[in-house]
Formats: sequence, C-alpha cells, structure tokens
Amino acid sequence: MLRQIEHYSNYILKNNEWEPAGIYADDGISGTNTKKREEFNRMIEDCMTGKIDMIITKSISRFARNTVDCLNYIRRLKDKNISVFFEKEGINSLDAKREVLLTIMASLA
Repeated sequence: MLRQIEHYSNYILKNNEWEPAGIYADDGISGTNTKKREEFNRMIEDCMTGKIDMIITKSISRFARNTVDCLNYIRRLKDKNISVFFEKEGINSLDAKREVLLTIMASLA
C-alpha cells in the first residue's frame, strides 16, 4: 500500500494543474461493500462538501467492486461535477461516451 500512496502522491504532484486534497486508503478492506470503508466514505463526504473536485484511483475494482455502489457514487459525484479518473482503464467518469463502458467494467469488477 505504501508504494501506491507514493505513486499517487508523485502522480498528482507532477501535474501543475492539480492540488493534492489527500490520500484516502482503506488498507485491507474489501471493495464489495462501502459501509466499512471509512476512508472511502470520508473521501465521498469531502467531495460532497467541496473539498475535492477530482478523484484519481488505480482501477474500477479499487473504487468499488459492487456495480450498484460504483454507479451510484459515480452519478452522485457527476451531479456535483466531480470526476473520477480510473488510471488502469483510462476512463474519466465525466466523459459521457464512457458511461456504458464504465457500467460494463464495473459489473466485471
């Protein structure tokens, strides 16, 4: 997990247009259910209160392995104009053309 934290810290700092809002990492917690994912829930709350305008995550499966949860959070964030960028899949959730692909990928995750 430390390697991922380092990777994303460097990834964010390399882009001059981005300002780090923090690292939210639930170590060893399954993505199948968001109820026990304290850091995930804190991140969503920070999004809803305007502290975050973009989430960068390794993959759809790291964001949420439950299709309903994944799409629910993506849509809630989209309503606030907050994008989720899935690095592995190269998908930005605000790209309308990618929503069908995102739905398929979330169901596979």
